[in-house]
Amino acid sequence: MREIVLDTETTGLDPKLGHRIVEIGAIELINHIPTDNIYHCYINPQREVDQGAFEVHGLSTQFLSQFEIFENVVDEFNAFIKDDPLIIHNAPFDIGFLNSELLAIRHNTIDKNRIIDTLPMARGKFPGAQVNLNALCRKYNIDNSHRDLHGALVDADLLASVYLELIGGKQPGLSLANERKGQSITESFVQKERMKRVFAVNGAELEAHSKLVDSLTNPIWRIE
Repeated sequence: MREIVLDTETTGLDPKLGHRIVEIGAIELINHIPTDNIYHCYINPQREVDQGAFEVHGLSTQFLSQFEIFENVVDEFNAFIKDDPLIIHNAPFDIGFLNSELLAIRHNTIDKNRIIDTLPMARGKFPGAQVNLNALCRKYNIDNSHRDLHGALVDADLLASVYLELIGGKQPGLSLANERKGQSITESFVQKERMKRVFAVNGAELEAHSKLVDSLTNPIWRIE
């Protein structure tokens, strides 16, 4: 089973006000195991980045101006996500922006039926508690010390760990590491046949055994 953990960064909070996507990060999961297959790009939004957004992700208008516009990366993006489920935290925000960008260039939008939103999942597990990404990392003891600013790929990576905990957790170990390299879990646990160990009996032990057997009525352990 293939799933994609996805996150975006934007110029502001509302695509209806003309705000645009400036960064996309996505990580592939196969049978709930993160692989080395990732997608990441910065995007030239062709507009100014709001100060509030800049303070969140640190991506300036000048920095973003050197990258491709969304229309020039959309085919590569669609080829990566394919038709697989998308795991997103607070999905209406990211999907609202993605679909706004797709509509603007007359591409098919992303169907909401393929979305797995981890925000309501987290609210169901922790009613009344904070369930933003940082709070969930603390609850599940996931190291997010490298998250000084929001970043689409960093956040997608953290969300992948959070998602696995929300659905029951995965015990890391040799079997999972091997599976990421293409080996099956069964192959990881194939045990080699052990060499039989032989313990020789000495004369004193034989004599003691014989005396014990002689003291019993109709013993079944007599050595002929």
